[in-house]
Amino acid sequence: MKRTLYSSGAQWENKVGYSRAVRIGNTVEVSGTVAVDNDKVVAEGDAYEQTRFVLAKIESVLISAGATLHDVVRTRMFVTDISRWEEYGRAHGEFFKAIKPATTMVEVSKLIDPRYLVEIEATAIISGE
Repeated sequence: MKRTLYSSGAQWENKVGYSRAVRIGNTVEVSGTVAVDNDKVVAEGDAYEQTRFVLAKIESVLISAGATLHDVVRTRMFVTDISRWEEYGRAHGEFFKAIKPATTMVEVSKLIDPRYLVEIEATAIISGE
């Protein structure tokens, strides 16, 4: 099967050896995504806005890979403060309320930058292929 790599151009991709997303066949795996735009943290301190930004960023790479949010079957949310679950969840619901992928939300002790409040991964299986 053909393997297609999608890059965001982030310096870390080559340093660490990963892709923003990988498509093999009709499956797209999206790497952990945080609220950063051109090395600038987005919505610092705002869990809801960071989550919205991350999900929009994931949607963008899915589109590049030939998928949509409707193809997402799983999301994984790594959060630094589980007591703010409603903020993360509200944003997730705005993107996935009708789609309802399998979803996990777990609290982690920290992410790579302390200003990141959430990191999200996604798996999409493109239907009709």
